[in-house]
Amino acid sequence: MNDQLCINTIRCLAIDMVEQARSGHPGMPMGMAPAAYTLWTRYLRHNPRNPKWPNRDRFVLSAGHGSALLYALLHLTGYDLPLEELKRFRQWNSATPGHPEFGHTPGVEATTGPLGQGVANAVGMAIAEKYSAATFNREGFSLIDYNIYVIAGDGCLQEGVSGEACSLAGHLGLDNLIVIYDDNQVTIDGNTSLSFTENVTQRYESYGWFVQTVEGDGNQTDIFERALQKALKEPQRPSLIRMKTLIGYGSPGKQGSSKVHGSPLGAEETRATKLNLGWSEVDTPFFVPEMAAKEFRKSVAQGEQWESEWNYVLEQYTQKHPALAESFRQALQGYLPINLRDHLPTFEAGTKIATRAASGKVLDALMPSLPMVLGGSADLTPSNNTQFAGVEDFQIQNRTGRYVRYGVREHAMGAIMNGISISGLLRAYGGTFLAFSDYMRPTLRLAALSKYPSIFVFTHDSVGLGEDGPTHQPVEHLPSLRAIPGLTVFRPADAKETAFAWKTILENPDGPYALILSRQGLPVLDGDAPKDTNRGGYILVGDPEPNVLLIASGSEVSLAVAAHEKLKLQGFSSQVVSMPSWERFEQQSELYQRKVLPPSVKARVGIEAAVPMGWERFLGDCGVFVGMSGFGASAPGGVCFEKFGITVDRIVEAAAVSLQTVS
Repeated sequence: MNDQLCINTIRCLAIDMVEQARSGHPGMPMGMAPAAYTLWTRYLRHNPRNPKWPNRDRFVLSAGHGSALLYALLHLTGYDLPLEELKRFRQWNSATPGHPEFGHTPGVEATTGPLGQGVANAVGMAIAEKYSAATFNREGFSLIDYNIYVIAGDGCLQEGVSGEACSLAGHLGLDNLIVIYDDNQVTIDGNTSLSFTENVTQRYESYGWFVQTVEGDGNQTDIFERALQKALKEPQRPSLIRMKTLIGYGSPGKQGSSKVHGSPLGAEETRATKLNLGWSEVDTPFFVPEMAAKEFRKSVAQGEQWESEWNYVLEQYTQKHPALAESFRQALQGYLPINLRDHLPTFEAGTKIATRAASGKVLDALMPSLPMVLGGSADLTPSNNTQFAGVEDFQIQNRTGRYVRYGVREHAMGAIMNGISISGLLRAYGGTFLAFSDYMRPTLRLAALSKYPSIFVFTHDSVGLGEDGPTHQPVEHLPSLRAIPGLTVFRPADAKETAFAWKTILENPDGPYALILSRQGLPVLDGDAPKDTNRGGYILVGDPEPNVLLIASGSEVSLAVAAHEKLKLQGFSSQVVSMPSWERFEQQSELYQRKVLPPSVKARVGIEAAVPMGWERFLGDCGVFVGMSGFGASAPGGVCFEKFGITVDRIVEAAAVSLQTVS
């Protein structure tokens, strides 16, 4: 009887949140309340008083539209989420936004809502657990042994990102991952039979998953528990539990239909539903029965006991393995075990090397000493230069491997990297071609929104890649990445800038980074100016009182330097500004920005092998842009630069035009 009261408490809180907000999704929480209650109060190892306890089980609500379910659970089990915040569901500056947001609400492990992302994030979390356990656990000490639980819906399983990620999870044998599929057969449009008739069981079994089905309407908690117990014992296979549920359970007029998916029940139906559920306080919203509260709050004492027991293990572990324990604590605090500056490779000025190749040399130099950084590539390892010397692959038979073979799965790679990077111990980088960042757009956006410290390595950055042609030559991608708030983009001009870009990225786990690298060889610039890469923009070379500024990034900086020399021969004074990261530059003081880009110098040329979106902020009314205005072409890279007018002569002409405009 008390279990049913607790389940209905979840249902009624979810109903009331959506009803008060006049917005939201009550149906999923009503249908999944029994399974969620069982999981959270009997199986999920967590400590509401310390949501960041390192060895907690992770719970990801991939079906993020059902956020009212998660908020009800967090409040009831004792997290710092007062009832008043539930009453402010979906309101300005509340702790209960419409979809869960990482870092915003205590206990929320990942930002979800775009369907399928949470499933893929959880695969990353499972990889992180396996690697961390293999790294730190020793005989008699299970310092890391948590599980990852997910609630996913029909939409999550329809989105391609989950299929990509789950295919890899099966290959990797991630038996610490349990996905509970809310199989209610309803989406916004109506019954899933309109568009989704595949055999999900067979699909996941073919992925290498252990699949169980719980028939009924979602209230069969005893059968669900047995399925959970079997899943927890299943070796070397992730688990999918198909939980047959009735969306909007208890609503006399709307249960089982799309009407209860994304709209409030309405006052009349809310009352009818509460009466149907046998709720005592039909006309009192946000009512939590004392017996239910007492039952849920057992999670607080249980969580504190779990963490206390773990702390004792950590103390014993520290005595037995002091060096490992210190490494563990450093990883938790995000400390880097080496001074990166002392380990950066050097590059000789005047030599030529592609920045993708330079990046590989930087990784060779740094990564062996950074064991908490995992690398990988979406089947482009030799092209991305993301595999560093001596690294082993992360596989089912090698959990200490630090290199993830993502396969041709760019979208899943990004979402899995996000899951790894929010594990609490690790950070992930992964590579693909810049043109294929389009496949990763949702993961990039969520990383930026949530400040996930993932590192996205994008090579083959312009028409300079050559013969593969316009399908692979990115032109709009660079400005489109800069358009994402919170994503820091680096496009280094040479090997030195590449090294300092990596240094900046690794020393600042404050959000996601995109590192944009060339396929073609670039001359290594003279001097030590590239050390200012961390400032985002700096004066590379030039005259003390310039008439015109030549502002460039990446492969075009060396063209700007050559144009500067040619302008000097013609009697014009200029300065070359290397601008590897707009975001970092705009974080500098106004004094510094004005020093690099003096407002008095109005003649300016922007040079970049991309479309000009965004350059107006630096060029003003008199500036001229040298770059792309459309798609590329299939030809050698040098020919493309010449045919599209990205040349030294064109830069000199543009400078003359800008100077004439000013005068």
